[in-house]
Amino acid sequence: MLARGGLLPVLTPALIGIGCVLIGMFVDPLYGFAPGCGALLLILSVFFAQFWRDPDRPIPKDPGIIVSPADGHVMFVRREKAVGRRPSNSEKDQIERDELTGDWYPEPCEEPLSFQTEQRFVGVNKGEESDNDVWRIAIFMSPLDVHVNRSPIASEIIRMEHRTGKGLRRGPFLPAFKKESEFNERVRSLFKSSEGLIVEVTQISGALARTIIPWVTEGVQLRRGERFGMIRLGSRVDIRVPARDFSPQVISAESKHPKHPKGEYVYAGSSILFRLQHHEEE
Repeated sequence: MLARGGLLPVLTPALIGIGCVLIGMFVDPLYGFAPGCGALLLILSVFFAQFWRDPDRPIPKDPGIIVSPADGHVMFVRREKAVGRRPSNSEKDQIERDELTGDWYPEPCEEPLSFQTEQRFVGVNKGEESDNDVWRIAIFMSPLDVHVNRSPIASEIIRMEHRTGKGLRRGPFLPAFKKESEFNERVRSLFKSSEGLIVEVTQISGALARTIIPWVTEGVQLRRGERFGMIRLGSRVDIRVPARDFSPQVISAESKHPKHPKGEYVYAGSSILFRLQHHEEE
């Protein structure tokens, strides 16, 4: 099964490639150019088919879980707190400027877990935890992974915004496996469940992946594991959830686990990233 928009890129080089091979076999090989060109186009078609593949996935039905929005290796799992946010127009005289990430107001949202606007997060030291902390999981998607993204919970998309680095029409485009890539060109989406839970998912472009394609808009209702967009070529997806309610269920690359040196591999819509703490205790 191919993702939306993938049929034309796969079929076009395949049909031209077959045509070149047939010309080389039955008309004139043109000193080997026709069959050679046909073979290259067929290889290109196979690559596009690999990239645009969109397999069906079994979606877990357990209560109190949050599933992965992306395929890939878990780069890190971190407990964080908000220490700033994007400024409003009335706060422009109190901002902190950063060459890469833009302008910040040095206070988080009144309710940090509402994710009302993009916030600046830092790691939480042991013993300094609070009810306003979040868990963040970063997932690295290589060019060979499935690039279709899925909803982590049954929800409504209440916000979807495109952001770039300061002063850039597009970009920056740092390699997605670097921590600094969190401020690459990105699309931030908020998923709100009927119980009021808000989950923040950020699709981040990489050094190669420069096109994030949302398939839905604000106000759309999604089932858990339903497709909502994709990122072309290698990239990264970050997810944040309230730390007071959920506990992470995956192993990151930073854990240096011998069985998962690159971090646990997770599947969009199928792998459980977080579980409600009271469910875990039961």
